[in-house]
Amino acid sequence: MMSEHRELQTTCVIAGAGPAGLMLGLLLARAGVDVTVVETHADFLRDFRGDTIHPSTLEVMHELGLIDEFLQLPHTRAPKLSAEMGGKTITIADFSRLPVRNRFIAFMPQWDFLSFLAEKARAYPNFRLVMQAKVTEVLEEQGAISGLILKTPEGGLTIRSTLVVGADGRNSVVREKAGLDVESFGIPSEVIWMKLSKQKDDPNEVMGHAGPRQGFVLIDRGDYWQCGYVIRRTTFAEIREKGIEAFRRMVADVSPLPAERMQEIRSFDDTNLLTVRIDRLKQWWRTGLICIGDAAHAMSPIGGVGVNLAIQDAVAAANFLAAPLREDRLTDADLAAVEKRRSFPTRATQKLQLMMRSSRRTDQADDRKSKGPPAFIRGIARFPLLAHLAGRLIGLGFRMEHVRVTPGNL
Repeated sequence: MMSEHRELQTTCVIAGAGPAGLMLGLLLARAGVDVTVVETHADFLRDFRGDTIHPSTLEVMHELGLIDEFLQLPHTRAPKLSAEMGGKTITIADFSRLPVRNRFIAFMPQWDFLSFLAEKARAYPNFRLVMQAKVTEVLEEQGAISGLILKTPEGGLTIRSTLVVGADGRNSVVREKAGLDVESFGIPSEVIWMKLSKQKDDPNEVMGHAGPRQGFVLIDRGDYWQCGYVIRRTTFAEIREKGIEAFRRMVADVSPLPAERMQEIRSFDDTNLLTVRIDRLKQWWRTGLICIGDAAHAMSPIGGVGVNLAIQDAVAAANFLAAPLREDRLTDADLAAVEKRRSFPTRATQKLQLMMRSSRRTDQADDRKSKGPPAFIRGIARFPLLAHLAGRLIGLGFRMEHVRVTPGNL
């Protein structure tokens, strides 16, 4: 039996039901725009995604009137971020002075965050979420992007729209098919994520960094630790060749947890590899198309800011595009305005991340010079007030967005 090819018409189709895509979908639907979000996967249940909800995002949830209900979801709170240096724990980011209502990072499984956004968006009749819909091509007519072609379990699906939004992550199919140029920065690194049990004598940190180069990340997930081991001068393939026991020793050397805890890593199947790269599009848009979030700018996990930059992109995009979309008067100038608004915080954040990731150009070539902590850690240790500045940059970013579009603008 042949599968059928369906067609759908919408005002805005968003590829990717991640933080950027679902937040933009919610905001546009709330403002009266007909919007369809498409997602490759069948659900949101994937481990080791960005699980940090920063103060800037919590403020957006407050502005939407959702914060009380949102914070009823299971989460842990970090009013500060810490790092180990010379056997001492120092505060590297303090959120206590931020000009927002919730001065902490909330650690929450991303699937809970996404499920919450999807539930709120589905309350609007002009919102659709199509799961298991994989983008295969972008529709192009007379030089303008006019929709998406997707593959679903039921067959082909063509969605025609006034605007296509690429919010499908750092490996964006939309930006590739649309032919947008990507500019890369720095040397890619890798993070090996794993889970370790939490015991009563473990460090009392919600999130911390340890090891000589702060290359071990420890996140309190309630009943277990989510751990990240950063590789800078080697590769995961080389580590696998040496075997699991050698890997356990490497992790034990930088982890504040007891060495015997590493036996819980039974094989490399208990790990999850994330390749870290920093890049951004030279131009975020074409006629009929714009990319936001990781599809427009991939970040390193330093500070956990990627999710929150994506949310800020979504808020800015809704602020600029809701009225033109609703009133059928979208122009290239509207799309360019979104990029112009979000370009500075993107560039500034990436510049800061590159400085933090490798404070010495010799890091890659000379291990003997890379044994101490990065320069920014040493600076905060010397001048503790800098932790409040770091808290502002991590917690709010370089340009914080506020929800300007109101519901019922019909």
